[in-house]
Amino acid sequence: MAATAEDTDTSPSPSPGRRRRGGRTAAAVSVLGELLITAGLVLGLFVVYSLWWTNVIADRAAGRQADKVRHQWAQEGGDDTPAAFDARNGIGFLHVPAMDDGDVLVEKGTSSKVLNDGVAGYYTDPVEATLPMTGKEGNFSLAAHRDGHGAKFHNIDKLSKGDPIVFETKDKWYVYKVYAVLPETSKFNVDVLARIPQESGKKKAGHYITLTTCTPVYTSRYRYVVWGELVRVDPVDGDRTPPRELGG
Repeated sequence: MAATAEDTDTSPSPSPGRRRRGGRTAAAVSVLGELLITAGLVLGLFVVYSLWWTNVIADRAAGRQADKVRHQWAQEGGDDTPAAFDARNGIGFLHVPAMDDGDVLVEKGTSSKVLNDGVAGYYTDPVEATLPMTGKEGNFSLAAHRDGHGAKFHNIDKLSKGDPIVFETKDKWYVYKVYAVLPETSKFNVDVLARIPQESGKKKAGHYITLTTCTPVYTSRYRYVVWGELVRVDPVDGDRTPPRELGG
């Protein structure tokens, strides 16, 4: 009978110590792989929470608060003062067709506690916003999240010169038109919030609006800024017919 390969194989068999070391290495690699898979799943769940679930929670909170504001307006009637300056409930609604995000409730302040409820907030610090209801010249400066927590300014980069920005109060529609965009600036650049926003090219006092949010997307490294100027104020009729910029 002919000899088989096994019969003629004279290579030495692995020593017991080498087999144990190889087994431990394989076990360590297996454990490391499982840990990496687990870490990936945890990271994935965190991303889902940050970018989806926080939006769900924030939109629900904003919707409840918006309903309260509109109910309050319906009950009060008359002049704009009581609801407009009740910062606990919100002062009005922002409509930006280019961002396609419906009506965004505007509240007082730009802290995370405020913005995390899926709203836009007007600045009280470091430069105080001038509210349009006062009739005073100045800058109605606002901020909102770009990602997570409602992400109300997620599509801010869709805005361009000439696009309308409409602020709705109980009895007035304030219609602005975009005239300048700053795609990136330092988060510490407070000049963009100035009463006369000279970085936008303006040199004289007027009635301005400024939208700010984080950029690039999914980071908070810089700020994206859009400036608009008031072109007219329309009264709210009994049917709350929106201005033509909103399809009214």
